[in-house]
Amino acid sequence: MTVVRMGISTCPNDTFAFHALLNRKVDWRGLQFEVSLLDIQELNDRLFAGQFDVAKASFHAALLLADRTIVLPSGSALGFGVGPLLLSARDGMRPEDMSQVTLCPGQHTTAAMLFQMFWPQTTQIRHVVFSEIMPALQAGEADFGVCIHEGRFTWQQHGLGMVEDLGTRWETETGCPLPLGGLIAQRSLPTNIIAAVQSVVHDSLQFALQNPESALPTMRQYAQEFDDDVLMKHVELYVNDWTLDLGHVGSQALRTLSDRARSAGMVPNAAPALDVFSPGEPPLHSWFAQTFSRWVNSSRWWLEAVPSGSSQCRHQAPPCSAARQALCRTATLHSECSIKS
Repeated sequence: MTVVRMGISTCPNDTFAFHALLNRKVDWRGLQFEVSLLDIQELNDRLFAGQFDVAKASFHAALLLADRTIVLPSGSALGFGVGPLLLSARDGMRPEDMSQVTLCPGQHTTAAMLFQMFWPQTTQIRHVVFSEIMPALQAGEADFGVCIHEGRFTWQQHGLGMVEDLGTRWETETGCPLPLGGLIAQRSLPTNIIAAVQSVVHDSLQFALQNPESALPTMRQYAQEFDDDVLMKHVELYVNDWTLDLGHVGSQALRTLSDRARSAGMVPNAAPALDVFSPGEPPLHSWFAQTFSRWVNSSRWWLEAVPSGSSQCRHQAPPCSAARQALCRTATLHSECSIKS
């Protein structure tokens, strides 16, 4: 029996999605899962240390690990209206002075990447556990904070101000769903093991979507907010058809994130793009993926010959999951994805 060291986050969308896997309510397909539930930055750190076979990662971290990992089609968090919020300790404040301090939920989180992408060199940045951000702002220990997870629904109760919804800015500038985090596997794993993990994760998600209330005990066990309505609002926002399968739109959104990160100097120009696992195809070996990516980056001259109008690829956003009803609330407003084909 193959042991799979898996790491997932404690946020409600993960404990919802992986409830059936954690409690063995789906077939493990001959695998033995050893699952750790951790804060997202700790997951990122342990992935860099090679301590997981499969784990949830911020897509910022996934970009830096792309030469040795591959994204699974199921288990991602991306969509419209799901982005981190840039909050302020008081209304009317703006990040504009290097004497100010902004709290971010981890060096390699997508939230931190978006802040640095949209508000570069504006304040000092300090990284803390996400659950410490709003209390620190309330206590006056920092000026700004990038809020994720359940805090998106409760920040007003804490008397804080909002500077900007970073997800809305991403959507406005790219027309794409925002990729926050995904499930990545080590490329060194045999293809049949990666495929089996993908199947179990997909089954676990389907179980949760068909039996949503069954996941509440697992969600409550790890949640920062204990109100069931808040927990289910979180699920409705972050779990959608792209969580079941990234599909073409999700894959294109990852390409946009890769391009944006390179342009902002947040990943090396030679770094490979994020590669999504296809069960029918073996994952590219890391050295080949990296070599091919370098060739693509050095050959970008041919894009100049492509008419600007052809850089708009139109993909109808997937409908809301029939099991959950009305998950991607604003997807119909975003049917265009501004990515090179």
